[in-house]
Amino acid sequence: MTVKNLIENNRGIIKERARQISWLEFAAMEEKEKIIFLNNSKTGNPFHVLFAQQFSRNSLNLLCQVADKARAIHKYRDEGRRFLKNLLFGTYALNFIIQPSTRTFLSFQTAQEILGMSIRDIRDPNTSSEAKGETLEDSVRTFSSYVDLMIMRHPDERAVEKGAWVLNKSDRRIPIINAGSGKDQHPTQALTDIYTLHKSFDGKIDSRTIVMCGDLQRGRTVRSLSYLMRNYQNMKLIFVSPFRLRMENDIKNFLDRHHIPYQEEDNLEKVISLADAIYMTRIQDEWDKGKEQGVQSVGPKYKFKKEYLNLMKEDAVLMHPLPKRHEIDEEIGYSNDKRVVFWRQERNGMWIRVALIAVIFQKEQKILKYTT
Repeated sequence: MTVKNLIENNRGIIKERARQISWLEFAAMEEKEKIIFLNNSKTGNPFHVLFAQQFSRNSLNLLCQVADKARAIHKYRDEGRRFLKNLLFGTYALNFIIQPSTRTFLSFQTAQEILGMSIRDIRDPNTSSEAKGETLEDSVRTFSSYVDLMIMRHPDERAVEKGAWVLNKSDRRIPIINAGSGKDQHPTQALTDIYTLHKSFDGKIDSRTIVMCGDLQRGRTVRSLSYLMRNYQNMKLIFVSPFRLRMENDIKNFLDRHHIPYQEEDNLEKVISLADAIYMTRIQDEWDKGKEQGVQSVGPKYKFKKEYLNLMKEDAVLMHPLPKRHEIDEEIGYSNDKRVVFWRQERNGMWIRVALIAVIFQKEQKILKYTT
């Protein structure tokens, strides 16, 4: 048997195993064990996108390269934009986003339009048959009959994972992307953050200190970004939060296993001068029962004030996944300080999602080889 035949046989075994595995068995697996059922066995790149842990250094570098090239192509309004639109012309995407979303929804929708996809949206579960008692599994199977790509944001932490499990067992296996599921992860926001760091530091992300400040316990963006740190060398994380909103132990255990140093602090001002990137987050009080904790409960030690710009390194960046509230002085967002990158970070999210969709559909080489 040739090497090619062995590889094809292995792919067949994985496919058959994916069809046979039960939901309870799949759900009980560690993330690293699930990746074989989520990534493209031919390319090694993600097919379903559920976790930040699916991405390697090579796949992150590829995504950044494709995003850079796609946005350069897009500047040519006639020929370039027609080229991009023809890449996925005739395919359909469903944005099943039933939690509040502005940036994630619009960036995915625009990314799909740039690549020529036709788009369907479900924003309210009361307009779907789930309101009649249909299971999520049956809804996902139904959606897959009409579209070629599914984007999901759902309040249930396991919803997108269950969707991938269902699609792996079906005859119409389409990719599904986690657009923020429960309080656990938001992998495409983490890709946005990596791309922002990539552009801010000319591709040199290694040996950086990143300060993460705010609601680290329930902020799915900081969780996903923390997971991606294992792909870079000599990284250091500084977690700044009130004690009750500290980073969960699963993330800290992950960092320990991968020998990524971190420290926990309770005062932002104290660590600003150490940071190459400062990642601010809002309080995730939508998860509070009865909103008992409230927006103002974190206090001034976790707010980035205008005068803190004077404490930052000259080449450091101030980031925020947005939406923001009062954790950054309002006037900072209107300053001309080039270190304030959260509005650029927002636009970067659209281009990294263009790249991700292109890679899932194996169109990245066409983009990279395009010449004007």
